[in-house]
Amino acid sequence: MTALNLAELGTGARWRYALKPASWPKLLVPTLLGQVLGVQAAGALSWPGLLLGVVFTLALGTFIVLMNDWGDREVDAIKRRMFPDGGSPKTIPDGILPAPALLRMGGAAGLGAVLVAYLLGVWIERPWLGWLGLLCVLTFVAYSLPPLALNYRGGGEALEALGVGLLLPLFHGHAQAGVFWAAEWWVLTGFVALSLASALASGLSDEASDRVGGKRTLATQAGNAVTRRSTEALVLLGAGLWLLAGLWMPAIALWAMVPGVLAVLGFSTGMFRISSRATTGAFQAQGEYKQWLHRAIWSGALLVAAGLLAADIGADR
Repeated sequence: MTALNLAELGTGARWRYALKPASWPKLLVPTLLGQVLGVQAAGALSWPGLLLGVVFTLALGTFIVLMNDWGDREVDAIKRRMFPDGGSPKTIPDGILPAPALLRMGGAAGLGAVLVAYLLGVWIERPWLGWLGLLCVLTFVAYSLPPLALNYRGGGEALEALGVGLLLPLFHGHAQAGVFWAAEWWVLTGFVALSLASALASGLSDEASDRVGGKRTLATQAGNAVTRRSTEALVLLGAGLWLLAGLWMPAIALWAMVPGVLAVLGFSTGMFRISSRATTGAFQAQGEYKQWLHRAIWSGALLVAAGLLAADIGADR
């Protein structure tokens, strides 16, 4: 996006850009996975749990995206000064939207997410659902915002994996089934590993500016190569944990897990192929590296969800 076409953007286009629609599968995929696991455990579909659950995710995602940009506005400005032509435009430093507007909209979305979770819990008689929704919001408050701002103090990647890989699917599983854990939900162990891989890889393109800005990530502390190797190991671990879930848990059909595992392994070959070029400062190669990673995670999780649904339908016949 150049300065010229940025100046031509209307208000709606600016907000669409700020909301980063290409990143939304990071939340929508665990939403679907959690819903499927909950339907499996309950043996039936709750339409309010599905529809308002999606509304919760949309509000939560809006909160996360906007508040992350607000919390990272200073380090984003550092990156823009260090790499004027590196990466995509930043919402606040590049003047797409002002910081107060993101703070207001993001705060309202966070409150809306908690309210939706509470109202849904009352409607479908899940009294703990509101608290689970609040926990999801507070997890990302601890990630992005002071006084904790753990993505600056270390541990932010682990917190992201906890929120995206475990808490969000558990919220949706509980919305459907009314329980906090069921045997089928061991699938989430592999998804947590994959979510941690995604969180680690997100720090690759910001390594240099994050280091100057005092942000503690694996990339700033251990470097690019260690971060890539850790990401790749976690992808293989996630696929392995999915296979183990199918082998060891009677409630999970092994054949239902195989397509997702193959998708992870297949798409990750692209990630491995480009890994040696995704070095510090190689923004284009890093972008391709993360694209292959996200394809592996999202397609794998969607195929696992489809396989679990197919197994559930087959068992009912």
